[in-house]
Parts: sequence; structure tokens; C-alpha cells
Amino acid sequence: MQRPSMRAGRRAVGVVGAAGLVGALLVAPLSPVSAATTAGATTPFTSLEAEAGTLAGGASTVALTSAPTTQYSSPALEASGHAYVHLAGTGQKVQWTNTTGHPISAIVVRASIPDAPGGGGIDATLNLYVDGTYRQALNLTSRQTWVYEGNNHYNDSSDQNPADGNPRVFFDEARAFVTGTPIAAGATFALQKDAANTAAFYDIDVVDVEQPAPIAQPANSLSITSCGAVADNPGVDSTGAIQSCIDQAQAQGKVLWIPAGTFYLKGTNGLHAQGITIAGAGPWYSTVYRAVPLPNPTPLGAVFQLTSTTVKDFHVDSNATSRATADGAGGAMDTTGTNWVADDIWTQHTLSGFWASGTGGQVRNSRLTTIWADGINLNNVSLNGTVGNSLSATNNFVRGTGDDGMAINSVNYNTDGNGTRTYYTAMSNVSFTHNTIVAPWGGKGIGIYGGSGHDVEYNLVSDTARYIGLGAGRFGVNGSDLLGATVNGNVVARSGGNGYSQGQPALQIGNGGDGQNVGAVDRVNVTNNTVTDSLYDGIGFSQSTNTQLQGNTVTSPWRNGVVIAPPFYPAPSGSATITGNTVTGLKAGASAYLNNSGGFAATLSGNSWQGGGGPVEAPYGGTPAAIPGTVQAENYDTGGQGLAYNVTSVNGSGAGYRADGVDLEPTSDAGGGWNLGWTSGGQWFRYTVNVATAGQYTVTARVAAPAAVTGAWHLANASGANLTGAVNLPATGDWQAWASVTATVTLPAGQQVLTLVEDTGGWNLNSLAFASGGTTPPPSNLAAGKPTSESSHNQTYGSGNVTDGNQGSYWESANNAFPQWVQVDLGSAQKATKVVLQLPASWGARNQTLTLSGSADGASFTTVVSSASYAFNPSSNNTVTITFPASTQRYWRATFTANTGWPAGQLSELQVWA
Repeated sequence: MQRPSMRAGRRAVGVVGAAGLVGALLVAPLSPVSAATTAGATTPFTSLEAEAGTLAGGASTVALTSAPTTQYSSPALEASGHAYVHLAGTGQKVQWTNTTGHPISAIVVRASIPDAPGGGGIDATLNLYVDGTYRQALNLTSRQTWVYEGNNHYNDSSDQNPADGNPRVFFDEARAFVTGTPIAAGATFALQKDAANTAAFYDIDVVDVEQPAPIAQPANSLSITSCGAVADNPGVDSTGAIQSCIDQAQAQGKVLWIPAGTFYLKGTNGLHAQGITIAGAGPWYSTVYRAVPLPNPTPLGAVFQLTSTTVKDFHVDSNATSRATADGAGGAMDTTGTNWVADDIWTQHTLSGFWASGTGGQVRNSRLTTIWADGINLNNVSLNGTVGNSLSATNNFVRGTGDDGMAINSVNYNTDGNGTRTYYTAMSNVSFTHNTIVAPWGGKGIGIYGGSGHDVEYNLVSDTARYIGLGAGRFGVNGSDLLGATVNGNVVARSGGNGYSQGQPALQIGNGGDGQNVGAVDRVNVTNNTVTDSLYDGIGFSQSTNTQLQGNTVTSPWRNGVVIAPPFYPAPSGSATITGNTVTGLKAGASAYLNNSGGFAATLSGNSWQGGGGPVEAPYGGTPAAIPGTVQAENYDTGGQGLAYNVTSVNGSGAGYRADGVDLEPTSDAGGGWNLGWTSGGQWFRYTVNVATAGQYTVTARVAAPAAVTGAWHLANASGANLTGAVNLPATGDWQAWASVTATVTLPAGQQVLTLVEDTGGWNLNSLAFASGGTTPPPSNLAAGKPTSESSHNQTYGSGNVTDGNQGSYWESANNAFPQWVQVDLGSAQKATKVVLQLPASWGARNQTLTLSGSADGASFTTVVSSASYAFNPSSNNTVTITFPASTQRYWRATFTANTGWPAGQLSELQVWA
């Protein structure tokens, strides 16, 4: 099953989701994430899991002990740590010791109490004890929990009829100041069910404890109370007074101040601000609370609708009882503009936390708990924005979201009710760093959906209820392709799920599921991540290309370790380099590595499962081939399919030379022996070599080809980097008529593995001779394999095609929407003197009018070559070369304004030459 397409304004309900029911079992909690990890946020509070506390009076622990077997939810699946403490009788309690090193004056309790028999929730108290003495009653509620998925309501987050069965959304969070003296360091405190606590049960998940202090009113500020806003009176609607104060602060250039107290917005209107700072006394002290009359017939905008504005140090809450408009669901903060900031904002019970577009914005140091949909969604559509570039979210804490905890959400187009499409600029350079995402009950922990140049590092994701923990792909048929991202140093714990009975992996790369199995997911570098206790597979691949999976650790998965094409995530083709990964703690019958696809080319080396009695890659004959010297094509490494080579069929007659001579035949070339044949796109062979001296080498290949072959092969290193570029072959006239072609590589010294990648079939290879080629590098295409972005693209023809080295693939913009552009990011400012543009060689002639421009930052572009019409003609291989005086740029952009062959910009290669 898949998610529906994105619509403008608010993300559609997630569809791939649920997990199995677990009974009340007395078990130890699952293994915790190592405290030594650098992943996750630094918070002002300390979280204490209930299952790690001391139980008394007959209290019990309930925990998940096996992978879910149904698609539905349970309290254990939605709990942090996938475990909680159950209090059901008088005198039952859970107790902790204050080991924080400071007094505790405020507490948050994440707990579940029963629904009302007919739905709608109840209110109840639970008692807090300090050092064994009663201190106060804490107010808990279930009025904003308990929705039901039975009776054809699966994945519905609004049905509140208990008769439908299969409940979900169990936990809410109640916050309170500690009455009297703060809980001293070293003291004990407990939550206890007494006779006065009338709920049938209390399921305690976790408590957060801290010692917050109020913030003083800043200078040059205007308090909302001076405009008539009234604190702590639910009967007063302060919407108009606060908006009036915002308007005055904007006119006077002042900070808008929200003092201590709760200020109510009682209608359906939100607050609008532009270009100012809105500040509070701290999220424990200043609250803006939306109290919408229910049921609500009016679609709701966000509580705050902000343009280029800074907000900080306050709390946003609402009375929404489900994700539906009728139940008061509206977002907390919709944001766009430039250089906006959200700092130390605590959001609860709203539809979304941050729904934000624009350029240069930041969400930082914020807390999002019990959100009905996405926690932090950085996108390119919020508040009618069209871009989402250089946005960031860092050091945020997100727990209990009904959709993705955090998402990078690049939309290609949206379609209105009349069928008219609006296109958006693909997002670029968005970063998620040092965030903690815990227990999303209705979405991923982190979703990376489209765009390029994203950086997702050192985040902690744990305890998803039914979906992938961290996914890199594309969202929907109208989402942007994902054309480059770094996923590094993250910890993904106890994640994955059985949504729609799919058994989803904890960490997943590819376009399946959310992307409806369409579009490109290319050049995602997944390095140094730790995946622990996954509910199903640790790491999964669906359709994707050029993925680097390196140095990751998968520990104790409940199914398999690394899987290409796991169930419901097809990978009919694709490619990945899988190097230096470790899988440990497998259960009986599980596999460390599986490739379930016949068309997905995976290059493996140095992984833990490649030793220990299984096949091991090694140089043929035991000794690496020497460079300088000749590497015979038939002497590829030993180790078999998937390790030493990848072939789609076994041909040849080379078994007389070596047992796995899959594509070998006797050769008539000088010197005799064997040659490699039956070449086909996607196949590859690996060669272990020993390079005497670092430097540049000329590679002379002995080849035979009945007809000329464009882009026949290339050499790659162990990281998958293309060393030679695409090598074209002349027609030699016969399969055994031999000629020499040359290429150039630059190699480090020492032992290494080179991969001969067959890009296009129709040729034979006898040998590769490496000769020292001097120290001056030849001219090179600086854009080869580099990240790209675009103004738009049509169908699946994304911008990543213009740097893939394949003239047959191409980018095509939206139709009838000039001007349109495509660009490449070289990664650093580099000097160039020409740009080469190509269309597929078989296309008919056409003229395209375009401008060539460059940029140092990707935002401000200068013209390098003014607008001109260029003829693409098959007689000249549909290639156009544009020369110019040397220009140093990082970003190179071609902007198209006309095309005589099609009403869109079209390009198969954008080469930038030094």
C-alpha cells in the first residue's frame, strides 16, 4: 500500500502503517541505545523510562518481545522503548531516584488511561509521592487519545467510536510544576494509583524531569497584555488583541512579548506576522492555546502563519481531539520567507508542529510532543512558497507524532481541483542534525523525500510503531526525485513496523512505498549509522542507484540484516556499493545479507558476512595484479556472484580455465588465452591490484566490437567513484577482431580493488594494460556524478540524468512553462572554460534557446554566456559545445526559454570542463 499524493498546504495522511498486539508480559526491556553515542539532541530535561524504575504493589511491565504479527497497533508498540508499566490496583506504583544532579521542579508524564465507554475520553488523577510522602495529584486525560481502526477505518486518525475496535493513539503527555519544595537531588519520587485515582488503569511510559526558569521581558518589546490579551481565562478570546499587538510591533519595530500565562484563541482564526520577533517567558510559562468550538466546520490555518519571522521561548497547544478538521486539527506554525528562526518552541496536540518553506530558515532547540501529524516538515510549499533551500533543523526533541517525526518534503507539483498543476523548485541543501525522534505512532522517524544535497547526520530515531525509522526516497508521484543526500552517524533503534502487514525495515533507501515505485533515488551516501533491534530487516533497498552503504552496523535485527528488495519494496534494477558493514546478533534462520533482485547490481567488499566460512573475495591466483602492468580480463577476483562479479546470465566456455569462468571464451588476440565476453549493461567484474606509485596511469584496453559502442564501460574504485568516465569503442568488425582504446585513471598507491563496470553491451575485452602517464591530469568533466537540481521535471525525467554519464537518459522540464532551468553543484568553486550539452544521439534535430550562468552560493547567479539559440543535430551526435573565458563557479545553470522540438527544456548531459 502507498501514501496518497501531497496536496498543497498540509500533508496527506500517511498510508503504510500498523503493528501487532502484545499481551501483558513480565519481561525485561529491550537493549538500550548506547549512552556513548553522539547521536540525538541535548535537552533541558532528563527522560526516565517507567520500565527502568522500581515497581511495587503489584505493578507490572509490558513490553514487545517479538515482531508484530498483525498490522494493528498496541500500547507497547506506541511506547518509548516499546515497553511501559501497568498500574491497575490501589497501591501499585513505579518509583525513580533523582539522579539528575539538580532539583526537579517540573515533570511531564507520558501515560495512557482508558477511553470512555462510548468514546470521547475521561479525566482522572494520579498521585505523585516524594520520598514516600504524598505530594500532589497530577491531572491526566484521554480526551485527546484513543482513535479506532476497525470496521474499515484502518490508518484513519479520526474515528473515535470504540465499537469499531482496534484502537491506537494511546499515550498523551501531562505536564505540571511540582507543588512545594522541588524534588531534591538524590530523593525518590513515585507515581502511585490510590483509591482517589479512579481510572481503571494507568499505563506509564516515561517521565521527563527538569528545573525550568522564567525568562524576563526583553528590551524594546510590546506585551500582548497591553493590547488587551488576558491570561489564564478560558472564557476570553485573545485572538484580536494579540493580532493587534503583532501589527503594532511590526509598525514600531519592536519585539512582541508573550508574558507568563495561558492566552486563548477561541475561534478559527490564526495569527499572522512578518519580519518581527515573537518571544515568551519560556515554554513552561507562556502558552498560546487554540480552543476551537467543536465540532468545527471551518478548515483551519495554522495558529501562527509567519513570514521571515523569529519565534522563541513559548508553548503552543490546542484542544484538537483527532486529525480531522471537525475535531479542531490545525497546524501550530506555518512558515516561509528568508532566514526565519524557531527556537525553544514546545508544541502539543496540533495537526503539525512546523510546516515550513523558504530559504535559510532554522528550527532549533524545540520540543514537539503528541502531535497529530508531522512534527517538523521542511518543504517547498508552505504558505504558498515555492522553494525550500538551505533550511535546517537541529537539536530538537520529537515524540509521539501521528505522521513523520521529521521530514524533508520536496514537492515537484500540486494539482488543484481544476486539474491545473503548480510546479515548485526542488529542495536543496537541507540539514537535520542532532535531533531525537521517539515513538512516532503514525509515520517514519525521519523521512527524506526528494531534492538534492541534503545532510542528515547524528540523529537518534527510536521506537516507531508501524513504519520505517529512517527513509531516503521520494514522496508520491508528484514528489521530487531524490538526487543526492548524506545519511551519516545516525542511530536507529527498535524501528520498522508491520504497517499494512508489510514488515518494513528500520532504515530504507529507495523509491518504493511512499514514492509509488516511480522516479529516481540516486547518490544517497549511507555511512557510519547504527541500526539496533529492528522489528524486521535492519537496512532495506528498493529501486535506487549509486547508493554508498559503508561502515554501518546492524545489531540484533528481528529478521535479516541488509536486504535488497525486501517484501513490498521492489528493486527491479538499481545499483549500490556495500562496503565495510557489520551485521551481528542474527536470530536462527536469518541472513546477514540478501539480494532478492535479479537486476540490482550490488558491489560488496569488506562486509562482516563475507568471512566466517562463506564466500570471500580474493585476487585470482592469490596475488594482486601489479600496476604498472597488464591485468588480464579473465583474472577477475574469486568469490563468486555478488562478490567478485555480477552477471545476469552464465555464458561462455571458461570453466576449463577457472571453475567460475562465467563469461569467458578462447581469444584470437595476440598472446592467446581467454577474453571476457557476453557483455551487458549492469554487469561488473572486480580486480584486486597493487599500485606501485600513486599517480596518473594510461589504461590501454584490448577490445573487439562488431559495431561501435557508445559508453561501453568504465572503471570504478571501491567507493564506486567513476575513474575513467564512459569509454567509447570503435567498430572492429568482428567479435575476434582486436583493437586498442585508451583511457586515463588516477590511482593511490597500495592494494585496492578496481571494478570494470559494463554500461552497454556488444563488445569483448582481453586485457587492461596500465602504464605511467605523468603527473599532469588531463582535462576533465567536473560535473560527472555531481548533485543536480532543477526548476521542474516531467514524469520520471529528473535532473540527475544530466550528470550520470549516459547520453541516453535525459532531463525534461514541465511542458509549456518556460523559463526552465537545470543546474549542477560541483561541490566547490572550480575554474571552467567550456560547457558541453548533449541530447540523446538518436533524437531528431532541434534548436534550444538558453542562457548559461554561474553562482558561488546557489542563490545569486551571474550570466556567463548570454541567451542564444543552439542547434542540436544528430549529425553532430546532438552535442553542443559552449566555450567562454575561464570562469570560476560552484554552481552552473542552463536556463531554457525555447525549444523547437518540444515545449520544454531538454538535456541528457550537462558537462563542465576544466
